[in-house]
Amino acid sequence: MKRDFLTFWELSKNEVESILERAACFKAGNTGNKSSLSGKSIGLFFEKSSTRTRVSFEVGIYQLGGQPVYIRSGDSQVGRGESISDTARVLSRYFDGLIVRTYAQVRLEEFAKYSTAPVINGLSDTHHPCQVLADLLTIKERKGKLQGIKLTYLGDSNNVTNSLIEASLRMGIVLSIASPAGFEPKPAMMKKLHDLDYQGIKIYNDPVEAVKQADVVYTDVWISMGDEETGQQKKKDALKPFQINDALLKHANPDVTVLHCLPAHRGEEITDSVIDGPMSAVFDQAENRLHTQKALLEMLIG
Repeated sequence: MKRDFLTFWELSKNEVESILERAACFKAGNTGNKSSLSGKSIGLFFEKSSTRTRVSFEVGIYQLGGQPVYIRSGDSQVGRGESISDTARVLSRYFDGLIVRTYAQVRLEEFAKYSTAPVINGLSDTHHPCQVLADLLTIKERKGKLQGIKLTYLGDSNNVTNSLIEASLRMGIVLSIASPAGFEPKPAMMKKLHDLDYQGIKIYNDPVEAVKQADVVYTDVWISMGDEETGQQKKKDALKPFQINDALLKHANPDVTVLHCLPAHRGEEITDSVIDGPMSAVFDQAENRLHTQKALLEMLIG
């Protein structure tokens, strides 16, 4: 029976730990079977532009012996009005697995509903679970564990934030989210936390309070993909106090690790001195997309 990966919540704690262990083996070069995708073709169906997601998946599939095929939505019949359901039905007859990068999560869910091959979320407007797998590996590399780690996310609550919330719930991370009023996690996510009666995630409007005793501090761009031309200066002004800079990090633990899922707008959400400094694990984090996604592909499709 095929299995999809649309949100982080679909993985158990044991499965996440297995993926991270396998990813660490890939990174160390101790890979064992290097042909777990031999003879398999994996489609990358992208409606949004991409650097890290596309390249890390293509390279990872190739390294596992598979054949990646990139399909830009605008060059397909979807761009001329063909339905997602028909597209999924057809592509899943050609491919052993599909990575879909799209806008609305409901489009991804519809794709998965009609696909007979496993579907992996390469990003949607509300979830980015593959990114968070890499984040967890990076935290574990730097801190040696996940359980009890104090992670603070600063900025606009977005798809990465939602996946971080789910990962924190699953893995026992103590998560704080610092956003200006009006930019906190969306009501649907807050309702999920309320329904679970979960108290381990705290929401702040004060960035200094949020980073106190933080082991890891994380940010993302303030203006999400597709929103760049909609007059966002007011949003940027509201988010300025939430920039990760040297002054803010003085309130965190002395050995704090800094994460950013990239691309970064240097000088906005993070300064050059931080992203290029000794506390930054940003480029290890980017590399870890390759290793964790190889482990995920092996689990779902290999």
